[in-house]
Amino acid sequence: MPALATIVDDFDAGAINTSLWTGNYGTISQTGGRARVTCTTTYSAFASAAAYTLAGSSVYVRVYPPAAGGATTSAFALAAVLSGTGGTEAGIQINAATGKIRFQSNVDYWDAAAVELTYDPAAHAYVRLSEAGGTLTWSTSPDGTAWTTRRTLTTPAWITSGTTLALILQSRRDAGTVDYAEFDNCNTLPAVSGPFNARKASFLGFF
Repeated sequence: MPALATIVDDFDAGAINTSLWTGNYGTISQTGGRARVTCTTTYSAFASAAAYTLAGSSVYVRVYPPAAGGATTSAFALAAVLSGTGGTEAGIQINAATGKIRFQSNVDYWDAAAVELTYDPAAHAYVRLSEAGGTLTWSTSPDGTAWTTRRTLTTPAWITSGTTLALILQSRRDAGTVDYAEFDNCNTLPAVSGPFNARKASFLGFF
């Protein structure tokens, strides 16, 4: 089965790549070079087919969470890998209502041992889930190249058992103003074209 690292999308095309995102649900669009997922009281997501493996692979994406917008406890953007069992998944959730980023390995929709940090939109711009040598690793990066490990765990059996997995880029809120989360650069980085450009200028401190 193909590795999750083979899901590559910069979302710059004029339409959703329906060969990659075959299981989408809710209200989504591809807008301004990003995957836009409506954040309301029903779930919406870009979703791949359940056809991939994370064993010996990884997946990363740039995340722009929704605004809190009057949510009581939850207004989130989530990048997660789903098993074939409901509620069994591993992922990274950014919750605008709590101001936390959560690194979770859920069973029955919950992980009591999840690691939570105060969300930093610069340091946590990109999120990555990877598996190698029997260890599952959650990481973040400001630029998609220099990664900081945030959590490690012995790889859950469902990841290496041969079960086919799906990737979702999801958003939902419990209350408040309808908004959206956005995702960009799934397993790819912005193109660099020319000796001086915005991305290089930001690294050099020009803005």
